[in-house]
Amino acid sequence: MPVDKAELRRRLEALRSEHRDLDDVIARLSQQAPIDQLQLRRLKKRKLALKDQIARLQSGMLPDIIA
Repeated sequence: MPVDKAELRRRLEALRSEHRDLDDVIARLSQQAPIDQLQLRRLKKRKLALKDQIARLQSGMLPDIIA
């Protein structure tokens, strides 16, 4: 089943938005005292997973080049 490029772009933008939101949450959480290390670790792990998903989608959107 072919994947619609517009749908891929929407998914990519949603992932990027969630990644930026997590950046903000992590920054705010890091400034609070006391710092909840477990929650901070979970958020950073989620952010890294999003980064991986974004990279996979971006590489999947590139056309195959025959060398």
